[in-house]
Amino acid sequence: MSVGKPSPAPPSSTMFSLRGSLITLAVFTLLSLAYFSLNFSVSSPATATVDVAVNKAVKEEPNHSPEEEKKEELSDIYHSPEVFRLNYAEMERKFKVYIYPDGDPNTFYQTPRKLTGKYSSEGYFFQNIREGRFRTEDPDQAHLFFIPISCHKMRGKGTSYENMTIIVQNYVESLIAKYPYWNRTLGADHFFVTCHDVGVRATEGLPLLVKNSIRVVCSPSYDVGFIPHKDVALPQVLQPFALPAGGNDVENRTTLGFWAGHRNSKIRVILARVWENDTELYILNNRINRAEGNLLYQKKFYTTKFCICPGGSQVNSARPTDSIHYGCIPVILSNYYDLPFNDILDWRKFSVVLTEKDVYQLKQILKAIPYSEFLTLHRNLVKVQKHFQWNSPPIKYDAFHMVMYDLWLRHHVVKY
Repeated sequence: MSVGKPSPAPPSSTMFSLRGSLITLAVFTLLSLAYFSLNFSVSSPATATVDVAVNKAVKEEPNHSPEEEKKEELSDIYHSPEVFRLNYAEMERKFKVYIYPDGDPNTFYQTPRKLTGKYSSEGYFFQNIREGRFRTEDPDQAHLFFIPISCHKMRGKGTSYENMTIIVQNYVESLIAKYPYWNRTLGADHFFVTCHDVGVRATEGLPLLVKNSIRVVCSPSYDVGFIPHKDVALPQVLQPFALPAGGNDVENRTTLGFWAGHRNSKIRVILARVWENDTELYILNNRINRAEGNLLYQKKFYTTKFCICPGGSQVNSARPTDSIHYGCIPVILSNYYDLPFNDILDWRKFSVVLTEKDVYQLKQILKAIPYSEFLTLHRNLVKVQKHFQWNSPPIKYDAFHMVMYDLWLRHHVVKY
């Protein structure tokens, strides 16, 4: 038998091999396109812009060294810990805010006198932004423009609501007429800060300010036109705190739930009516009488697992931040509340978020939470305490820097 040249592959076999390769290539291409299409479709414009900023920050950041830091420790309290870490570092390097110099400094255009009480957040922000690293005297370098009008200071001077509205309107309109910056974006890169309920009323006479600029407010409710992707929920912090922060003290927390306060909303009336006689929930239908003892209200936070936070006359109150400071798991009882730093922190990792209809099953819901889950919530709560603390001068990751970070995220969506 002679050995000849190998027989060529049959045409059908060659065609089958080529067809298989083409099919494989097509499938791979379709999968790639689907992947990238999905990535773009699920990202909002703001998120997509933030992603670009993150990639840019990765290239510019030399080392992750100490900042690799608490990434693992904090990973379970942030929606995106790596995005937060990189964007925060970029914010610290680059963010610049221009403060309008106009206005009589002896009236409403300076830091409020007091940095105390439940509206102290406004005063601390004014002081920190004026004295901090983010301020620029060159408006051409600015990412955002701060309209420094203090509604809290107006209220302190006894200004009526009607006059407050006129003052705000005249001031803002004078800035628009004098400077070119508002008209470049119709105010989208401008913001103002107010942590007094009247701040919302003082600005409602100027719709272009409310609708266009970024409102950093302690009243994040749809009732006052709060727009979550534009506005920022300012934490209402009662400073200085009367007692030290709660920490590793879970063994002392023997009361299941606690609330005491004025019944100035429907949900508070229902809460008091349904649970005020319960033996496991300590629910009062009014404030704790100071005559009964010193700081009894604050001390009760130390001995309670879950502190109930129902909305009052406004959805906001200092109770969530009180709960966080004293180490008591906040139970948010509201149909709508854009919680402070909600787009950064995962509140469900350190609080219990309910709707108002859950008030009737409140005890059952809290008792159903396993002790192991309570310990996790409490451990995470201690981690976020620094984010709800104002300092002068400000400290890294404190309330001031978290508000600035929220503003930094929003500046990415402003286009000229």
